[in-house]
Amino acid sequence: MGQESLSEQSVKHANTLRAIQVKEICPNCGVLETVRDVPRGEIICTNCGLVLDAHLIDYGPEWRAFTKQERDKQKRVGDPPSLTRFDKGLSTDIDWRNRDARNKSIAPSRLAEIYRLRKWHQRSRVRINKSRNLVSALAELTRITSQLNLPYSVKASAAHLYRRALELRLIRGRSIEGIVTACVYAACRIRNIPLTMQQIARHCHIDRKELGQSSRFLVRTLDLRIPVSQASDYIPQFSEALKLDNRVIRRALQIIDDARSKLISTGKAPTGIAASCLYIACILEGVTRTQREIAKVSGITEVTIRNRYKEIIDQLGITLQYPQN
Repeated sequence: MGQESLSEQSVKHANTLRAIQVKEICPNCGVLETVRDVPRGEIICTNCGLVLDAHLIDYGPEWRAFTKQERDKQKRVGDPPSLTRFDKGLSTDIDWRNRDARNKSIAPSRLAEIYRLRKWHQRSRVRINKSRNLVSALAELTRITSQLNLPYSVKASAAHLYRRALELRLIRGRSIEGIVTACVYAACRIRNIPLTMQQIARHCHIDRKELGQSSRFLVRTLDLRIPVSQASDYIPQFSEALKLDNRVIRRALQIIDDARSKLISTGKAPTGIAASCLYIACILEGVTRTQREIAKVSGITEVTIRNRYKEIIDQLGITLQYPQN
């Protein structure tokens, strides 16, 4: 009996793995509980057992792979189209390795010919100004996102914004680096990644003033809806750089919520509010962090921290038991 029950469980488990739940109303019983049986190519109602559709086409591969190496070896297609490449990855390319289609070394007598073909092939791909601009911009975008360790979603969003700006001819009279950096900053804001202008400009060839001008121009001309950043978004980043524990982080988030409820943070930079609340939380929790250390991490001045934290403790009625550093 134990073996039979075990086999029944394994069969049920196999049926569960090969059945995919789909949202389709059964015409017989009217229940929205149907599954797609992939091996049989059928859609079955789980309530009455009626076969709603049969002989479905399986668009999956006909081969099986259990590791990434086997999957890469057996697939017969390339990478999906990507906005981060100027040709979206759809054009052909002559590989830099001097090997033929059979992975054999090319004869030395033909190396000069292959070199000329590779050179003219590269020139033909970027024969117009728009393509050359896009190649240079996407190379700069790859460099910035790599140095900032940003995810692929931010890189793709920034590439999409730059392509829109290029189609509208907004690049004329402006530097490529400025527009690319502004696209990266806008993509970070859209994806809710807390990065300040100082942090992005530190890895670019432009200053913060030019980045601010390019960002405002990009938002205005492309009619972007940039979400407003909150002070609580910067707390994990600052606390990690200052090596603060969870109790200080919880106290800082609580102070930010109290300041927001009393409209203290309205109209003020979120980085200044976050740094000031972290400084207050460190004093309340008995953790030694100076204003200079917090200012260096947050990218603001010590004067801003002093002004903000005095406003917060006065309006929230917080009593500091430790001397100010």
